[in-house]
Amino acid sequence: MNSSVIGKIEKAKRYALERERMQFSSLSVRFRGENDDHDVTFADEKWHCTCEFFEGHGTCAHSMALEHVLEGMLPTTVAHLQHV
Repeated sequence: MNSSVIGKIEKAKRYALERERMQFSSLSVRFRGENDDHDVTFADEKWHCTCEFFEGHGTCAHSMALEHVLEGMLPTTVAHLQHV
């Protein structure tokens, strides 16, 4: 394997451990819920989910789960982890 590729692989491994380097600006996820699949998106520092609960409350189990998974990688103005 080329030494420059090996160096990039090592750098990628280091970056993966340094989550503070990453910040999501947009994201689209298909969430397999217990009753149905839902599309969860993050754009313009706002969440949206196609589940009924989100429509009435502006948050839901699907968006909160993703906030938990992405902890430290979302803009600080968005973090709602106190709900998780």
